[in-house]
Amino acid sequence: MKHFRQLTLAVVATLAIAPAFAQEITGPDTSGKKFAVVGGYTLAEPTKNPMIAGERTNVDGDGAATLSANYYITDNIAVEAWGAADKFGNRVRTPNGKVASVDTQPYALSGQYHFGNTQSIVRPFVGLGYFEANTDGEKAEPTGPLAGQHIGVETAKGAIATAGVDVNITPTWFARADVRYMHDTTGQPNVTVDGANVGKAELNPVTVGVGLGARF
Repeated sequence: MKHFRQLTLAVVATLAIAPAFAQEITGPDTSGKKFAVVGGYTLAEPTKNPMIAGERTNVDGDGAATLSANYYITDNIAVEAWGAADKFGNRVRTPNGKVASVDTQPYALSGQYHFGNTQSIVRPFVGLGYFEANTDGEKAEPTGPLAGQHIGVETAKGAIATAGVDVNITPTWFARADVRYMHDTTGQPNVTVDGANVGKAELNPVTVGVGLGARF
């Protein structure tokens, strides 16, 4: 949690000052490049602690590698496919300790608007789209209240909002930092224990990521 907060503060500070730099500093011209790919690392932290079987739970965050691909319709408008290349491992705790664990792997498709022009070194962007978070690896602790029971968690689906900034290093290479918020709009996912519905895993996570990208 400490590392998540530190990275969040760094990314938010970068996003706050980015618009000023976007207007004042020019650099390599990236015009004519329609595609971009980014590899990075992302920390995810739930913003909600769901009530499961009448008991408030605390779901830990985790980090994972992420990948994204952008297609630039214009110099300012892009479509992004983003997703976790690995799974986020989430430990589920109650006041009495850890009771279960579950893995999530989100992916999303978003429209983006990139501010500035093709000669701006710093280019902030915002996006809005749709996400799904596949869930698997549900496992109860062998000695907890759920021991020996089968746990199921449905796929989360909904809206994703993004704010980020690209820092152009050369016409090809750039660094990226971003913050994303995923909000389940379906009233799901349901949580089941031995087939019985016991609650909803409304996590609505925030992610903070950094990465290195290339345009071509």
